Amino acid sequence: MDELAQLNSFRSEVPAQQDLRVEAERLMAGMAARPRAGLRRLALRAAVAGGLAAAVGAAVFVVQSPPVPAPTPPRIRTVAAVEVLSRAAEQAGSRPELHPRPGQFLVFESRSMDTSAGDGGIWLSRSKRTIWLPVEGSAVKGVLQEEILAPLPYPGHPLPPAARAEQALVGRPGRPFRAADFDDRAEFLRNDYAYVSKLPTDTEGMRRHLYTRLPDDGLQDYQAWNRVGGLLDEAYLPAAQRAALFRAAATIPGVVTVKEARDAAGRTGIAAAMVSPDGVREEYIFDRKTYDYLGRRGVVVDAKLADAPVGSVVSSSAQLKVGVADRPPIVE
Repeated sequence: MDELAQLNSFRSEVPAQQDLRVEAERLMAGMAARPRAGLRRLALRAAVAGGLAAAVGAAVFVVQSPPVPAPTPPRIRTVAAVEVLSRAAEQAGSRPELHPRPGQFLVFESRSMDTSAGDGGIWLSRSKRTIWLPVEGSAVKGVLQEEILAPLPYPGHPLPPAARAEQALVGRPGRPFRAADFDDRAEFLRNDYAYVSKLPTDTEGMRRHLYTRLPDDGLQDYQAWNRVGGLLDEAYLPAAQRAALFRAAATIPGVVTVKEARDAAGRTGIAAAMVSPDGVREEYIFDRKTYDYLGRRGVVVDAKLADAPVGSVVSSSAQLKVGVADRPPIVE
């Protein structure tokens, strides 16, 4: 099917714009922009012998990078995918903005389902959660409160005995606890409001941010797509940065449109998506009318890679509410 036929097949699902050519030309011009040579930070981490995950030391070196050749401008896969993300960008400032102050907390209420594994078994863990994250700084100061929902079998597998621990917690009110014991993310991976409110507001600048320090190993486009999700889930960007994020996401090669997708709360919308190296289509779902971000969903497209039947849902989330609080609950 050629791209004109693909576009026509989506027209009934995506509201028509007056003219996409201007947007497409602007995006292609941005994608062709040559990145500037600069300084690359190389972090060397020493790990505990035996494969322990905790890092015990870190040294940072700054070296001068040679000029980086401009990559081949990526091709827009479908105009419909650009249209969905462009619409989301256009609507980014249509809602009243939150203006959290230093010292306050952003509060996210959500519902999620993710793959869990243990003792040789695999299953789907589900929960309702509320997390209080500081406006500035790491997640160590955050507080999380969860209500565990009944686990589900991973598609094509029985529910393993290891999932019984979660079953025993179903129906019990969760107590607040620290959201993280440590937060060693690189500076450019931060998603607290104080940091993201200073991100670029133009498409090309945001695209450079998404590709920061990604090696040219064939996986860089998927990693950039994954970083888009890191700025959507339990993160709040001002309207200008949010619009730039959606426009930059539209330039990532391999992004397609999913005409109908359902989030973890059962709400349906239209999604922009990319297939992961694990054979799962990672979808970011938007309301069909308002283009508000609803949540994400992972759908199997390669049974062998995902070890699950094609069409199975192996992850999902729903962002239900975002607000501001002066302080989180007390952790006992």
